[in-house]
Amino acid sequence: MQPPPDYRAPGWLPGGHAQTLWPLLIKPRPLPLRRERWTTPDDDFIDVDFVDATVDAPTLVLFHGLEGSSRSHYAISVALACQALGWRLLLPHFRGCSGELNRRPRAYHSGDSAEIDWILRRTRDNVAGGRIHAAGVSLGGNALLKWAGEQGAAAANVVSGVAAFCAPLDLAACGHHLARGFNRIYTQHFLNTLKRGAGERLQRFPGLFDESRMRQARTLWDFDDAVTGPIHGFAGADDYWQQSSAKAWLKSVAVPALAVNPKNDPFLPASHLPDASQVAASVRLEQPAGGGHVGFVGGSLPGTLDWLPQRLLHFFRFETS
Repeated sequence: MQPPPDYRAPGWLPGGHAQTLWPLLIKPRPLPLRRERWTTPDDDFIDVDFVDATVDAPTLVLFHGLEGSSRSHYAISVALACQALGWRLLLPHFRGCSGELNRRPRAYHSGDSAEIDWILRRTRDNVAGGRIHAAGVSLGGNALLKWAGEQGAAAANVVSGVAAFCAPLDLAACGHHLARGFNRIYTQHFLNTLKRGAGERLQRFPGLFDESRMRQARTLWDFDDAVTGPIHGFAGADDYWQQSSAKAWLKSVAVPALAVNPKNDPFLPASHLPDASQVAASVRLEQPAGGGHVGFVGGSLPGTLDWLPQRLLHFFRFETS
């Protein structure tokens, strides 16, 4: 079966910003999901939402983006598609993203491949039958691709393949780009929720980081240098971004992988996207002209959000072995 046509943005929705923001206005009604709380190896917890299926059904694990959740528009669209296909879907929330502050000082970050590894291996050990597939969106896609590169051939013992949509593969390029022009609207949106969560974390763990620097942060570099880097063992934002970017790991990926990055994504300039010489033969790069950041709106006005789940599920059904 042929994959869905390459993504082409509808003529009535021009530009990366419009294509990024429009899905927030048309996202489908969420499905009722079953939630489990998993205890982590360091005695913390994450909450995982499920679309249940038969015992032998395939399983898809979908990792969300920065400050995302199972109620993000892409997660709802994928959940609806999995339900229609009879697939099991797991939507793990990174620590602190499910509506309740986690118990440990650490939170989550763009290179958190250790958390990805634990979640996927626990899924493998607890799913009785059917293949396991892993996908990530934005931050979750970067962390997943980094995990796949670190694991190399061993990733095949856990998943059939991996797929990432709009992963910020070069975190430094992404972070600095989001500090410029209209892109600052996205930075402000993220900082509003990141600072709120960081403030709650600081109340529980006084002295964890410099509160004044956190409150004064105006860019993601400021926040990551003051908060994300120090609490996760990095020297600062530059060290965190350099060590956590997935781009350098793409040549080490050995399982089938799909990386979809629109060239008009406001989060990552097209000049920083990888080409075929920078990735392993198992990695399929798709870089459509349009799509925005996790937009992929299709159809006539007011549009649909079907393309991403269709492309994702086709990849795992027909393009992995």
